[in-house]
Amino acid sequence: MTVQPGRDILIRIGDSADPPTFTSAAGLRLKTISLNARPVDVTHAESVEGWRELLAGAGVKTCSVSGSGVFVDAAADARIRQAFFDQSRDDWQLLIPDFGTLTGPFQVAALDYAGRHDGEATWSMSLASAGPLAFEGL
Repeated sequence: MTVQPGRDILIRIGDSADPPTFTSAAGLRLKTISLNARPVDVTHAESVEGWRELLAGAGVKTCSVSGSGVFVDAAADARIRQAFFDQSRDDWQLLIPDFGTLTGPFQVAALDYAGRHDGEATWSMSLASAGPLAFEGL
């Protein structure tokens, strides 16, 4: 993997069509995508030399996404805001350069607005995966 500009990471929300058309969560300056798998510990008294044993394929997988930036697209802002208030399960697409694309249902878990008296208004959001994600490698 070569060095990639952070701006090439895209976070996009679907329009509820089948198949969905995705719109970028515009204006994001900072984006973080975290993939996690909680293991299931099956260690017992007879585990070899007391080493921990994990049950393959049994853990809970999650994906959390966060981003923050500035307002640049009123339509995208309204779509994300509505998804938060509806607490809907919407299709989102996460594009990570030289890695691939993750697509699947997420809920907007947090939506924050901020602004300094001498600066621009900013916003941030957090997404929580709400079902299985499809991965397509690049």
